[in-house]
Amino acid sequence: MNQKYRISVWVQKARIRLYQDENKLIDLPRAFHVPDIHMNRIRFENGAAMVSDIRVAAGAPDTRNQLITEGRLVTYGIYFDVNKDVVKPESYVTLKEIAAALSENPDVRIKIIGHTDSDGTDDANLDLSKRRTDSVKNELGKTFGIDASRIETEGMGESLPVAPNDTPVSKALNRRVEFVKLK
Repeated sequence: MNQKYRISVWVQKARIRLYQDENKLIDLPRAFHVPDIHMNRIRFENGAAMVSDIRVAAGAPDTRNQLITEGRLVTYGIYFDVNKDVVKPESYVTLKEIAAALSENPDVRIKIIGHTDSDGTDDANLDLSKRRTDSVKNELGKTFGIDASRIETEGMGESLPVAPNDTPVSKALNRRVEFVKLK
């Protein structure tokens, strides 16, 4: 009585999640079976509603859902210094999300695929991308307790660009890490 609670309802396609303050209370992956239903209002009947300050907002992309249900996640949120393979601390937000998805789905195996831009030689970029994926794998194990036997790695170097390597912005798009669900 006489307490305020922050209730958040997160709807993403057929999935609905309900939070009280920061605690997840309900997570229904297939709450809506009809594609035309859009949950954007709360309605109460037969009684007084004790709800105020309602706001409908767009949620952030669901990393866990994308990796587990779609089977592939491309991220630009894992950082390295130039020509280095040590994962930078600002990468831990992304790694924590991926580790959470793997922890919630202990039977899932993944492949980490690393990509570089075209600066440097083909061989050097291939080697760098391999070392970086191994570094990501090691961080997931060491820092987040993910069993290394669930993770494969592959370096692609500069062989699969998603943009021309002609501007700094385009080069940044090519420097990425992909996570692919194997099982």
